[in-house]
Order: sequence, then structure tokens, then C-alpha cells
Amino acid sequence: MQVALREIGNCIIRRCDPSDIIPVMEINMKTLPEHYSDYFYESLLSELPESFIVAEIDKKLVGYIMCKIEYGFSNFKKLGFVKKGHVVSVAVLEEHRKKGIGRVLVEEAITGIKTKKADELYLEVRCSNNEAVRLYEKIGFIIKQRLKAYYRDGEDAYLMAIEFVY
Repeated sequence: MQVALREIGNCIIRRCDPSDIIPVMEINMKTLPEHYSDYFYESLLSELPESFIVAEIDKKLVGYIMCKIEYGFSNFKKLGFVKKGHVVSVAVLEEHRKKGIGRVLVEEAITGIKTKKADELYLEVRCSNNEAVRLYEKIGFIIKQRLKAYYRDGEDAYLMAIEFVY
């Protein structure tokens, strides 16, 4: 039994469990063109369970977010390497969008990333995904650059990031 991190109406937000990997993969297949192996999901869950979060309604998963920790150049500072979180994938089933689930998933992932003392969190989002871009901006993410032909189909992505101050 997983402990709820938050609840939105009848939706429970909690950490991912190994038994959730297949339903998470199914959500990914239904909602996004980018897909990963089961090993990839399992490795992210074992590396950073604090930021692999799922949304559940009536014991059925309806959304997820998964992140990892990286070391590299800052999206904010001119010099030096930083510890940063990377949102690898986030998705909510279409019929459960516009209910605040995506926002809470991102907020809970941020909480998990902060427990690792990361300096910032970044993500890539399709330039055409206006709803997601607006959501990330409301949370505090800033568009840092446009990545030309980032996706397999040739679409550009925005690299968006949020800096943490402790």
C-alpha cells in the first residue's frame, strides 16, 4: 500500500511502485510519441523514486512523471557544473486532463528533486504543446532555449528550466 503524497478530488498522487511500470508504459504509449524500454523505467524508479510519481483514480493509473539527476552545465549560471534534475517524461491520459493532475505531478516531482539538493530542474517540451508550456510557466519554469529538430519527427522543443534557492 502506497502512501498518498496528495489528493485532488478522487485522484491520489503517490510515488511509483515497481508494479506500476506496465500501466505507466501503457499511459506513455497512449499519450506520447516517445517510448522507452521497461528497463529504462525500472532504472529511473530505482535511481530516483522520490521523483517518479503517479496519479491514480479508482486504483487505475491516469498519469505519471519521471525524473533523473544529472550533472552538467547550468541553464542559469555562466560557469561551472551543477547538480540538476531532468524531467524525462510526464503524461496524463487525455480524459483526465484539465483537472490539475499534471500540475500536482510536476510539483511533487520538484519536491523529490529538492530532497537531492539539485540546483535546478529542466525539461524539454514540444513547441506546439501550448497547454504544457503554459502549465510549466505557471509553476515557475522559464523557456531557456529552442532546440531545433529535437524530436524524431523534426519538431522543435523548448528547453525550460526552474532554478532552486535553498
